[in-house]
Amino acid sequence: DVQLVESGGGLVQAGGSLRLSCAASGFTFDDYAIGWFRQAPGKEREGLSCISSEDGSTYYADSVKGQFTISSNNAKNTVYLQMNSLKPEDTAVYYCAATYGTSWCLNKDAINYWGKGVLVTVSS
Repeated sequence: DVQLVESGGGLVQAGGSLRLSCAASGFTFDDYAIGWFRQAPGKEREGLSCISSEDGSTYYADSVKGQFTISSNNAKNTVYLQMNSLKPEDTAVYYCAATYGTSWCLNKDAINYWGKGVLVTVSS
């Protein structure tokens, strides 16, 4: 069975940092781009960043460039999202997602597999 299991969420004060992890299993990791989305209450799900498991190419939404960094450990089939300088508006459920290929890895309509999400709360 395909699984994307997120971890690392929680409560952090504004200005703090968190690192999210996504452990993938049940599919050929190198064939997919793994990305991170978030959804705040009352808002649409937003693509943040993704990484090609094949060549390590990374992609970022303008909203998180310079603030978030994506990386992967292919030996562990795990992708990370380092989030720095967190703000209350970063509060959301963060989802890991897998897309076959990389062309649309920040497009929520192109995602093949979703994780269940992890809550990140940034207090002011």
